[in-house]
Amino acid sequence: MLNSEAQDLYDIRRLALLVEVVEQGSITAAADTMMYTPSAVSQQLRKLEQEVGQPLLNRRSRGVVPTEAGQVLAGHARKIVGQIRAAQADLDQIAGLRRGSLTVGTFPTLAGSFLPIVIRAFKKRYPAIGLSVRSARFDELVWDLESGVTGLCLLWDYPWNRFHDDAIRVTEVFQESTVILVAKGHPLAGRDEVSMSELRKESWIVRAEAHPVVEVLQRSAHDAGFEPSIGFLANDYQEAQAMVSVGMGVAMVPKTAVALQHPDVRVLSLGSAAPLRRVLLAQRQDKVYAPAEVAFHTTLLEIARDRAADYL
Repeated sequence: MLNSEAQDLYDIRRLALLVEVVEQGSITAAADTMMYTPSAVSQQLRKLEQEVGQPLLNRRSRGVVPTEAGQVLAGHARKIVGQIRAAQADLDQIAGLRRGSLTVGTFPTLAGSFLPIVIRAFKKRYPAIGLSVRSARFDELVWDLESGVTGLCLLWDYPWNRFHDDAIRVTEVFQESTVILVAKGHPLAGRDEVSMSELRKESWIVRAEAHPVVEVLQRSAHDAGFEPSIGFLANDYQEAQAMVSVGMGVAMVPKTAVALQHPDVRVLSLGSAAPLRRVLLAQRQDKVYAPAEVAFHTTLLEIARDRAADYL
């Protein structure tokens, strides 16, 4: 019998990563193809080397080349990965993933940051599935899900107002930190971290129309003993960043809101005091999930596990 370490050698994901790195000659190129970060690929390959008990790759300034052991293992891995992919293709045929459509609900900050990564991976795996996306406010997302307009959707909540609906099943995707935006010329711009108490005299730029981030700011400011002074109401986060960049004030935003960061804006951490919001994947409790929904659910959570640290 194989011991636990020998059994780990046959982790298909690690074998697939090894094959891709050997064929590409680069960890970065393989990471892009396999929808991982380079650090995640390196970590998995180090585990594989530990399990094998010998080095598999020689790392050079312009890429990597396999050792003799790496060549041997990659040769076997190609056959194994090929067989697994063939089996998955057969199962996908049976499950109906060669046809069909799926509509996903989301909210703007995720649509501009995390979700496109998921969509790219999903379309690559299941090119025959027609995928559409609806971006909306929270109440509209819940309504679309409950009425069957969307098969699943992404929601969010905060510790003081957890989402609960007996008709909806939710899965935590990742937790997201709240950050502070200041102009490049702001006295605090050289810092990595700041406290709310240091911002009591600032003018604040917030989202208009009673956006949820306003409550996050008010709670954080009240905890620090002050009432925030609102200087500008922005229609979206890009407008908020633009106003911050020219010194109209500072802003508090969820981290995904600065996926496209303005060059004249600096992002500061609130450390352990930063409010965290949960990003949730929601589906109806009372339905049989279509194969396309199951596939999207799986793809999304796989990518979230790899990228969760980026949002804290």
